Amino acid sequence: MANVFAVHSVGSSIATFLRNTYPQQVAGRAMPDCRFELTSSGQLAGDISESTHITLYLYRVTVNEHSRQTRRGTAQPDSFVPLGLDLHYLLSAWAPNPLDEQVTLAWSMRQLHQYPVLDASSLSPEAGWESDEVIQIIPSELSTEEITRIWDALDPAYRISVSYVARLVRLDPDMPVGEYRPVVAARFGYGTPERP
Repeated sequence: MANVFAVHSVGSSIATFLRNTYPQQVAGRAMPDCRFELTSSGQLAGDISESTHITLYLYRVTVNEHSRQTRRGTAQPDSFVPLGLDLHYLLSAWAPNPLDEQVTLAWSMRQLHQYPVLDASSLSPEAGWESDEVIQIIPSELSTEEITRIWDALDPAYRISVSYVARLVRLDPDMPVGEYRPVVAARFGYGTPERP
């Protein structure tokens, strides 16, 4: 489980992973120079550089339906339940020519297919990840209508994109040190004592 910086940490870690593993050559051919960046809606609304790059855009956050009331095995029975989130990303290719656009996107997809799990050692530390924490990166199919709606809401013209879901991001509840949850109920028994 992690703190509120976990959402940013996941996207940043995916972009860093792709950046750090991008090769100079594949199959004896030079790969195009490419940047990998986590981007926001505001950045997409501005002028987009036409240099070759891959953007990772968080377009949706949902509560994971399978973990709503799930505690970790080591958690106390009366502890707060962490908030489980699924992060929905759009991986998009930007390039001045079709070769660079398609090669960099294909390489990125293959890389996420081969390495679909980020563990605590791969995630940026600002979120305070536990050592057994893992995030799965799963391809997600979007219909033509859904992807059109996303790009219609953004300012730049449509770019070839692939969607992924990063799950399960567990956010710890804030619990001040030394404080306990208030008692809201008590059980008392009333009745006539039994006579011997």
